[in-house]
Amino acid sequence: MKNLIVSFFALSFTQQIYAQTLEKMTWFNEPEKWEIKNNTLSMFVTPQSDYWRISHYGFTVDDAPFYYSTYGGEFETKVKITGSYKARFDQMGLMLRTDKEHYIKAGIEFVDGKYHLSTVATDGKSDWSVITLDKIPSAVWIKAVRRLDAVEVFYSFDDQNYKMMRNAPFPDNTPVMVGLMAACPDGNGFNAVFENFSVRHLPDQRRLKWLENNK
Repeated sequence: MKNLIVSFFALSFTQQIYAQTLEKMTWFNEPEKWEIKNNTLSMFVTPQSDYWRISHYGFTVDDAPFYYSTYGGEFETKVKITGSYKARFDQMGLMLRTDKEHYIKAGIEFVDGKYHLSTVATDGKSDWSVITLDKIPSAVWIKAVRRLDAVEVFYSFDDQNYKMMRNAPFPDNTPVMVGLMAACPDGNGFNAVFENFSVRHLPDQRRLKWLENNK
């Protein structure tokens, strides 16, 4: 019985460490309509909003909804996303951001009537990479892993099998705003749903190596 009690409290403590409480997060560009229920964030995405800096289009925008908490060090974050995409460039997913000139946003973007796995990496200027999906998936999970001076981005259709969609440089040893982003550059808004958002701390690799060499 004693072992069962200890195991229960250990499990509860672990869940508290790894679970991100949505109610305690912070809005940047809060949308007019949003709700949190059962560890799910639902929002109506602000029309005519986006994140982009300079490249190709010649403009900079920084006005889309972003719901975040701040983390240091190395970590893994993931979320399940579902959107009622309607207009060109409707998008939603994860965003990691240190400031207005350094961020990565990754998820689904709706372009020319098709779903695209999309990543924008911004380092002073933005770039854009996409993977076109021939079929509309019933659900998409997006995962990002921050290690050292880079972020790896993955996608999955079942939360079991993940494939990499991008590896991009990212500021090292800098606090990061980590959270849920949606944007609607061309349209009149759409409904976006984020489920089971989590952030899991990863031990620093350099520190572990130092400890190993200095026992």
